[in-house]
Amino acid sequence: MKIGIVSDSHKKIDLLKEAIERLKNDGAEYLIHAGDIVLKESLDILKESKLPYQAVIGNNDTHLIKFLDDYNLFQEPHYFKIGNIEAKLMHLPHYLNNDAKLIIYGHTHYFDAKVEQGTLYINPGEICARKKPLSEFVMIENEDDFWMVNYYRKDINSSSKKYKVSQTKLDKVKS
Repeated sequence: MKIGIVSDSHKKIDLLKEAIERLKNDGAEYLIHAGDIVLKESLDILKESKLPYQAVIGNNDTHLIKFLDDYNLFQEPHYFKIGNIEAKLMHLPHYLNNDAKLIIYGHTHYFDAKVEQGTLYINPGEICARKKPLSEFVMIENEDDFWMVNYYRKDINSSSKKYKVSQTKLDKVKS
């Protein structure tokens, strides 16, 4: 299954729309937002994507708590399953213990992907290009013996508006 992951979109609706469209064009079957959604319009974009999705409240999203019942929006940490994958979603990296096979977080605004003790820890970076001039997101694929991680990034100051994509194969550790 191809899982698109975004985080820290803040008020950058156009960059969020663009990222989701690219993920869908590349075959994403599921969508995750790891918090700091900030705008209700961004929740609408997730819902209108027509993909199954999950999103979590970030430290800049407390005003969105009133929408928990209207969207697939949860407080952290949020445990759920995607097919047979046990996942945990949070914004703040306060719950980075090994209690799921896929642990997704945001907040730092920096991409990170690693496997430790059979668990994939992943931060997709930032959609908003606030800490650096990169709009970033990821798509992961769960294979039997490895995770395939596709890291997308676009320099918002560049004349080229194309995303660069790096692919990394992370072997799963057998427990």
